[in-house]
Amino acid sequence: MGYALCSTGGIPLEYNHVTSESIEQLKDIVGAKYVWTDRDKLIPYSQDEGSDVSLRRMPEAVVLPASTEETAAVVRLANKWAIPVIPRGTGTGLEGGAVVEKRGGIIVSVERMNRILEVNEDGLYMVVQAGVITADIQKEAQTHGLLYAGDPCSGDSCCIGGNGATNAGGNRAVKYGTTRDQVYAIEVVTPTGKVARLGKRLKKMTTGYPLEQIVIGSEGTLGIITELTLKLVPLPAYTADILAVFPSDDTALSLVTALPKAHVDVTCLEFMDYDVISVVQDWLDETQPCPEGGAYMIVQVDAKTEEELDDVCIAVDELSRSLGAVEVFAADAEKVWKVRKAFTEASAAECPVAAMEDFVVPPDRMKGLLNVLKGIGTETGVVFRGVSHAGDGNIHLDLLRRGFTDESDEKRRLAAFEDKACAAVYDMGGVVSGEHGIGQARKALFAKYEDPVALELMKALKQAWDPKGILNPGKLFDM
Repeated sequence: MGYALCSTGGIPLEYNHVTSESIEQLKDIVGAKYVWTDRDKLIPYSQDEGSDVSLRRMPEAVVLPASTEETAAVVRLANKWAIPVIPRGTGTGLEGGAVVEKRGGIIVSVERMNRILEVNEDGLYMVVQAGVITADIQKEAQTHGLLYAGDPCSGDSCCIGGNGATNAGGNRAVKYGTTRDQVYAIEVVTPTGKVARLGKRLKKMTTGYPLEQIVIGSEGTLGIITELTLKLVPLPAYTADILAVFPSDDTALSLVTALPKAHVDVTCLEFMDYDVISVVQDWLDETQPCPEGGAYMIVQVDAKTEEELDDVCIAVDELSRSLGAVEVFAADAEKVWKVRKAFTEASAAECPVAAMEDFVVPPDRMKGLLNVLKGIGTETGVVFRGVSHAGDGNIHLDLLRRGFTDESDEKRRLAAFEDKACAAVYDMGGVVSGEHGIGQARKALFAKYEDPVALELMKALKQAWDPKGILNPGKLFDM
């Protein structure tokens, strides 16, 4: 028995549940040890790290292939049986993108594909399987005097395949770009179970469509990434971290446009508002040098020589003070980034989080966006606190479960806030997600505010690549 679904072409598609026969065939492919159907083993795969409990659902089975070939065989079998397949890395996503939805299905986890296959110092590249933890890639590169520039905040626990699927960003995106900018080529299992090698280790290429760029960021709807060839760069010779303390959000965010205008290139530029600083201070039990109502900008800069580094640090100091900074410190890197990365845990500990936002606008609109969002919060009665990858215009908000009369009131106010906020973001040339993706949680807002022709083209691509609609159905958009 299956669930009827209409595709974009009006062709009825039928999804089937996992059966004892299909389970036995999956065991033949990957081994009985790596096909899980016991409830205790399925529970961790029923959710991601997002706060929306309505998206939590138990998979019918979890399969852990050890290679691209095994992954392809699993997908071919799923096509034969018309069973949904949901690709998954380590489950650090926030939007329900690696969780089964109402149609059920099989979770295909890449966690066993966790080997670094090659590090080439002369060619400045690394070849890795999809299940390698991002922090391990960074550490391995560093042992060779190299840098993998992708730096999502969940780097200690997320895997590189998941980074590719969601086009993860992070702290260094202002200088190096997102995951898409760190990848030369990928090996991917298509929705029909074929293996494609997309992209080349080239500086430029105008040969056909850039298919690797389309698969990266498609959230597992167009293929399962199993191997990546990553770009590496030499480690910076000298690095400094600077903490600039400002009296207000506005004065702090003025630094976003002032730095490039002053020809100061930064590697990271991170914003923390006063409420965030306060809850992190309490969470870590470490006093923070911030006046009431103030804000932080954490600035990381790199240089080739000590003299160049000194000059850049002086420029950041002088520019920050000219914009109203009350203090500018040469910060201890470990301590200052510990403060920044404690945001999620500290915020949740102080007050339950009702929803997380991931808006992105052109960097020069950051200050205006935050002021508009504050007004929307006041209008809708929604309290939030936020941090931002300010240099690339990406702001993260925790909408707090505070001041609501009941569940219905909470749902109504959150929906009003998100709708008004998205309208403002798109008016400013932004989009609903900078790096977390759409998954299930954001697809209604994405459908409402994205260009309708663009959505039409995306659905046509999905239909062409995945005629049976088995790969991560119900994510990004509904067919």
